[in-house]
Amino acid sequence: MSDMLVAQRHELLVRELEAAEGLKVTELAARLNVSRATIRRDLLELEAEGRVTRVRGGAVLATSRTDGQPSEPRPVAAPSGPLRADARPASAHTLGLLVPSAHYYYPRVVAGVQAVATERGVRVVIGLSNYTYPNDTQQIEELVASGATGLLVASATGHILPQEPFERLRAGGLPFVLMERRPYDRYVPGEFVATDHQQGAFGAVGHFMNLGHERVGLFTNGSPTAPLLREGYEAAVRQLGLASGAPVLDSGRPTLGPTEATRLYDRFIKECLADGARAALVHSDHDAIELMRRMRSQGLRTPDDIALIAYDDEIASLADVPLTAVAPPKHEIGAQAARLLLERLDAPDPSAVPVRQLLIQPRLIVRSSCGAAARA
Repeated sequence: MSDMLVAQRHELLVRELEAAEGLKVTELAARLNVSRATIRRDLLELEAEGRVTRVRGGAVLATSRTDGQPSEPRPVAAPSGPLRADARPASAHTLGLLVPSAHYYYPRVVAGVQAVATERGVRVVIGLSNYTYPNDTQQIEELVASGATGLLVASATGHILPQEPFERLRAGGLPFVLMERRPYDRYVPGEFVATDHQQGAFGAVGHFMNLGHERVGLFTNGSPTAPLLREGYEAAVRQLGLASGAPVLDSGRPTLGPTEATRLYDRFIKECLADGARAALVHSDHDAIELMRRMRSQGLRTPDDIALIAYDDEIASLADVPLTAVAPPKHEIGAQAARLLLERLDAPDPSAVPVRQLLIQPRLIVRSSCGAAARA
């Protein structure tokens, strides 16, 4: 089952749990014909959404209690699955959804959109662009041709949507909400829902400071998020009074091969040790795991020699030393964007609805790699 069907696989997984009142990871992997690692990652995502409760070796469905006590795992009716293309929706609206990737980060955003769409009886049609060869304009035209009455747009252009595609969206006449993107000009009215990545980086550095670190390095991977993380990192170093000059390295991935990437991991480790920086914020989870592997090959340990915090929390908890991670609110980004768009579409006079611009702060999830447990 391909990564393009992550949200559908989540629904199948929930239904399997409902039918069996709890299953082991191995059983779920066999039933859905995917790897156990994929099932573990799915269960992490579903638990974050409050839909399942993980237990040793498997999972059960979860319900929330109304008496203020913690949830108890027990089987409940699963939420309805995504609407079929031939279904008759309760609403006349069709949400056109454009995302730049179906493999990393955005499956959870899509799941957030789908959750609201299912709740409201709204159809969703999706268009997939590409960071390497963006085709946003073509995809949006196809979404409109598919009957979209409003657009949810995460372009492949990075976190700032340039003037030309932004103005093209406005000229198209359909209401739209940007997801994890902002207009080229902060003074141009345009609705968006985005993660406050600067705040996420600031919070991670602040956590290191609270653990006693005065020098904190930064490793990023050339992604569109990297400049925002560096901005938050530099603000934290400056405002919290940490020592300046700690290693800051951007690998430039996705153009690098494994050999060059390994060389840069080793270079960053060497510079941290030489500088006396015993803590580092690393984007992404994959890079943090690879960095930890390179440390281990050199006889170094996490968090003893270099404490790490990963940024993204896609697979951070599965690392050999579970990674403390900054977790962007991906599911909530999609859900909030869908709600904003539907509120405008449902309004008697959409033009009278104020323009909403929403920044959501990510969460810091503390695990073993930052050394907090050892110091507690």
